[in-house]
Amino acid sequence: MRSAQRTPSPAHGPAPSAVDAGLLRDVSLVCLAGGVVGVSFGAIAVAGGLPVWVPVVMSLVVYAGSAQFSAVGVLLAGGGPVAAAATGLLLNTRTAAFSLAVAEHIGRTRLARLVGAHLVTDETVAFTLAQRDPARRRAAFWVSGLGLFTVWNACVAAGALAGSALGDTARYGLDAAFPAVLVALVLPALREDAGVRRAALAGGVLALALAPAVPAGVPVLAALAGLALHGGVPGRRKESRS
Repeated sequence: MRSAQRTPSPAHGPAPSAVDAGLLRDVSLVCLAGGVVGVSFGAIAVAGGLPVWVPVVMSLVVYAGSAQFSAVGVLLAGGGPVAAAATGLLLNTRTAAFSLAVAEHIGRTRLARLVGAHLVTDETVAFTLAQRDPARRRAAFWVSGLGLFTVWNACVAAGALAGSALGDTARYGLDAAFPAVLVALVLPALREDAGVRRAALAGGVLALALAPAVPAGVPVLAALAGLALHGGVPGRRKESRS
């Protein structure tokens, strides 16, 4: 009887298995890559002449790597705040579609949705949709979202304080770790689902075709059109069949 009482019941929910070592390992790798980029961003911004508080506050409030790089690039090139903000908004429009893809996995309360919306990034969406059940998807979103947000802001602050003494980490090729880890995360989905492969191929071809003719960030947004070949969010059709 005692041994039976010690055995956890499945009815007590998926919490013990929702976060496993594999998920924590993958999140840690992406956090490491994101931290390298964050240090680079903070150093570039301050080395270019911006006050330390600008990249730090921008990372807390905006929290969008590509949009932050572009906005700082506009400011350092002599553009005004309006032009910098417009550039950042253009690059960040893709997160609207990403938010719809993970909205049901964030939570139902207003606080959860408010905080969760701020944590939506390419990486958190990739982690979330890579999971096979709702409990793991919610856990993956919050673990990756909070982890990335913390590491990004800490590393941006460190890079900003280091300033010009650190220089641009991109010249060492370390910035390549970030997209490389993200590609590794989506490879399992590409191998398992032909629909995902068709959508990714169509989106990639469209993005490459538009890249020479449109501003940075627009090709990524246009690539979402590839989802039309898959019929919606990857994995949803599998759930409906079960």
